[in-house]
Amino acid sequence: MTPEEFETEIAAGGVRPAYLLAGAEPLLRDDCLRVLRSALVDDSMADFNLERLTGDAVRPAALEDALKTLPVMGQYRLVVLDEPDARRGGALGDALAQLVPGLSETGGTVLAVRASKLDRRSRWVKAFGEALVDCSPPTKSREVAAFVRAEAKRQDLSLGRGAAEALAERIGPQLMLLRQEIAKLGLLAGSDAEITRAHVSAGTPQVADEPIWDLTDAIGEGRTADAVALLMRLQGAGAPAPVILGSLVSHFRRLMRAGHGGSVSGPPFVRKKLESQARRYGARRLNASLDAIHETDLAIKGAGALRPELALERLVLALAS
Repeated sequence: MTPEEFETEIAAGGVRPAYLLAGAEPLLRDDCLRVLRSALVDDSMADFNLERLTGDAVRPAALEDALKTLPVMGQYRLVVLDEPDARRGGALGDALAQLVPGLSETGGTVLAVRASKLDRRSRWVKAFGEALVDCSPPTKSREVAAFVRAEAKRQDLSLGRGAAEALAERIGPQLMLLRQEIAKLGLLAGSDAEITRAHVSAGTPQVADEPIWDLTDAIGEGRTADAVALLMRLQGAGAPAPVILGSLVSHFRRLMRAGHGGSVSGPPFVRKKLESQARRYGARRLNASLDAIHETDLAIKGAGALRPELALERLVLALAS
């Protein structure tokens, strides 16, 4: 099912005993989990009725114990399992294949598994049946525009004709950036006014244009001088620092997936390029790069002494070196 279908089902009170939130787009996985937690777990009882487990740390027996624990002063208890071992024949996968079909349909503990990648042929994946929520990133313009319309509705904003398509064209399939831009455009349009194509043209930078991809390629390939020059070009064109940072986050997350053998969307030459860049960095440096981007984000929001443009320049120098 799609995230939209999942949300509609939960809103109608149709809670299944287990869900598999699977796909490479973390925003969609996080949104689905937020919807599920809000529907099932009262914040005052979260210490008792919400348990988080990670696939690299939990043993099958501990997962079984968590699923058998009853809710406290409520109808539901939510167990969240992140990134289980997706290898066919893995111990945790075998445990899931056995445990998921036995979960109660009438309340009690609900299991939510989040996975950025998986083998759909695995027994544990098949055990979820129709409760698999596809959290893959959009790959087509119409899919991005559909996300824009759904997000505007979620934020209680009205879109004029063609505004969703215009925003999708300018930002591309970067969902977190789209969410931020929609909120910004809502402020620009004013209360009770619809967001028009004119608002998008005036208030949204052309992030999906070639220069932003030139920048990420220059950084990924270690062309430091080119990277700094392209950053200056983007800043001179008025691209906001959070938008540039968002593009860097998206690119380095794709490098992480490529470096771990995960699937990345795009034509073969793009996948080959990402795999080459991922090898240049290595797993440890990719993690450090994402940490550096996060620290720069905090600095731009007021936690640092540098001006945003200088903080970004320092980050790009470090990432490309």
